[in-house]
Amino acid sequence: MNDAAIRVLVVDDQVLLRGSFRILVENEPGLTAVGEAGDGAEAVELARIHRPDVVLMDVRMPVMDGIEATRRICGSPETAGVRVLMLTTFDLDEYVYAALRAGAAGFLLKDAPPADVLAAIHVVASGESLLAPSVTRRLIEEFTRRPEPAQRAANTLIGVTEREREVLELIARGLANDEIATHLHLSMGTVKTHIGRLLAKLGARDRAQLVIAAYEAGVVAV
Repeated sequence: MNDAAIRVLVVDDQVLLRGSFRILVENEPGLTAVGEAGDGAEAVELARIHRPDVVLMDVRMPVMDGIEATRRICGSPETAGVRVLMLTTFDLDEYVYAALRAGAAGFLLKDAPPADVLAAIHVVASGESLLAPSVTRRLIEEFTRRPEPAQRAANTLIGVTEREREVLELIARGLANDEIATHLHLSMGTVKTHIGRLLAKLGARDRAQLVIAAYEAGVVAV
């Protein structure tokens, strides 16, 4: 992503919002809009054609919603490398869990300041997850409503070392890498190595899915 512009696909059923996001992207050095879609089905098709780096994806849309579109984009070998940043008008509404399970790399409020939108695109394009503490709180609320969050722990964590489990727990609690390093008295390089191994062992795309895996496995008590 150093020399080439980050390629962004904008998906929203509201024409005015879609156009506003596109203009914002086009006016930012280092970003370029490769297209617009008004529903999830169109988003899936355009993602396949253009292979964007990042998709700004609305949650609620006609024909196909953003969660199903995200699932198809992230689940297809053709577009598996595409990063999806979900857009919502609510403070991370009831679709948070489903969207993250579908492969979304993070969430963004539609009324976020332009600078925050642009920063979020760069974060997600770099391979990181945009997982604010409020998202983690919603995940905790979701798992609190589920009667058996820890039943799959044994199978989920096969091959995970005790140290990796500690790192996973801290990720799920919302700690950044430097905070994890301080808490466990590890170097940043060692923390990143552990995270890389966790991603591989748990079959997770990114940090967001590690959080989900931690709660599903009962690593973090709700």
